[in-house]
Amino acid sequence: MKRKASAVWNGGLKDGKGAISTESGVLKDTQYSFSTRFENGVGTNPEELIAAAHAGCFSMALSAQLGGANLKPERIATTATVTLEKLEAGWTLTAVHLDVTAKVPNATAAAFEAAANSAKSGCPISRVLNTRITMDAKLEP
Repeated sequence: MKRKASAVWNGGLKDGKGAISTESGVLKDTQYSFSTRFENGVGTNPEELIAAAHAGCFSMALSAQLGGANLKPERIATTATVTLEKLEAGWTLTAVHLDVTAKVPNATAAAFEAAANSAKSGCPISRVLNTRITMDAKLEP
C-alpha cells in the first residue's frame, strides 16, 4: 500500500506560501505558510498534519487492540499534541503527547491500559516518529 501527498511552495521562507494536497482529495491546495507554521496564521502546517495522522492512527490501533481482547469500543477520542523545538541541530519534533478518552463496555482498567500501551507503541505513525511519545489514557464509565 502506498499513499501520496504533495506540496508546492512559492517564494521565500517568510514571505512565501504553499499548498498541500492529498491523493484522496481530502486536502486540495490547502494553504500553509511561515505564519501558519510558526505563528497563528490561517491554514495548516506539517506538524498539525502529523498530529492529525497520529491521533487517527492511534485511535484505529486502539480499536484493533481492544477487538483482539474481545472488547468493542463505543467511542475513542484522541488528541495528539506535537512539540516542535529549535535545537542546536535545527527545528525538531521533540515529543508527541496523546490524550485519549474511550468508552469501552465491559473493559477493565487493566485491559484498557494494556490495549492503549500496545496501540501507542504499535501504530504505524508512532513507529515512524523518532521522538518521545507520552500518553494519558482514560476509560470512561
